[in-house]
Amino acid sequence: QVQLVESGGGLVQPGGSLTLSCAASGNGFNIYNMGWYRQAPGNQRELVATITSGGNRKFLDSVKSRFTISRDNAKNTVTLQMNDLKPEDTALYYCMTDIFALGTYWGQGTQVTVSS
Repeated sequence: QVQLVESGGGLVQPGGSLTLSCAASGNGFNIYNMGWYRQAPGNQRELVATITSGGNRKFLDSVKSRFTISRDNAKNTVTLQMNDLKPEDTALYYCMTDIFALGTYWGQGTQVTVSS
């Protein structure tokens, strides 16, 4: 069984920064893709940033210049550094991972609120 444990959400003022971290636990799996999605009230869940085991990254256009994503393949962790946060970044952020032969797993979500 694969479990994803997220940390790092919270309340921040516009222009501030937050770091989200996620660790995948379990045995005998091979992670291909890890990353973050988000969902604001009334909106569909959307990709924020993902990174493959080879280091290929995808970003939501609106966060490309402000967010960075990194991962530690040996530890099965992924980190999202969010800078210059805006009120429109407010959402529930979900960690996800694609695992060979097992499918996609999701974390429970961590709230990010950007407000003055």
